[in-house]
Amino acid sequence: MNSLWFFEDVNLFKKLCPHLFEAYKSDHHFDAYKKKDYIYFTEDSANKVFLIESGKVKIGYYNDDGQEVVKAILSKGQLFGEKAILGESKRDEFAQSIDNNTSICPIGVNTMHNLMRQNETFSFKIYKFIGFKLQKLERRLQLLLFKDTRTRLLEFIHELCNDYGYDCEKTGDHIIKHPYTQKDIASLIGASRPTLNIILNELKEEKIIDFNRKEIRIYNKTA
Repeated sequence: MNSLWFFEDVNLFKKLCPHLFEAYKSDHHFDAYKKKDYIYFTEDSANKVFLIESGKVKIGYYNDDGQEVVKAILSKGQLFGEKAILGESKRDEFAQSIDNNTSICPIGVNTMHNLMRQNETFSFKIYKFIGFKLQKLERRLQLLLFKDTRTRLLEFIHELCNDYGYDCEKTGDHIIKHPYTQKDIASLIGASRPTLNIILNELKEEKIIDFNRKEIRIYNKTA
């Protein structure tokens, strides 16, 4: 599996959180957020990166018409605000908690740069992770601009399969156990909840997928 949000299947929180490093333990803390709380806004100073200990965070921006565009929804173990590592001085997006029990580990950019200087392999993996993440966001924006809603949903389901899926040995079906609600998925593919429900049920009737709140099954057409 080659996930774009978890490089080499490594939970970033377990590798980066400063409480793991003696030199940074005394300055380390966690920040707690409730649903709809903002971690940062567009134009805020970009002097930290963030790791999610628990909960979920929505990353997005507002277009010229004032409409919200959701770029990503992240969960436990994932990193955001990483463009600060590359020299971004102000945020070009917002980050908002969408869970009532979100806990965030903030890491100062200087701390992150020190950790990267101390370990070349670690530094390479961070840059690789950022590159993969940017590629994924670019593909998603292309889908939003040029593809119809059904195609966007199918592409998103196949992304989920790469990130969270496994094969069912008995049937050959792909099983996806994912952290997203239907509201999350609708936001990520630029669709309304009613439209999403209609397309999901069409795909179910066509025996392409089956689904419930936390699992999607992609049927093996060769079985």
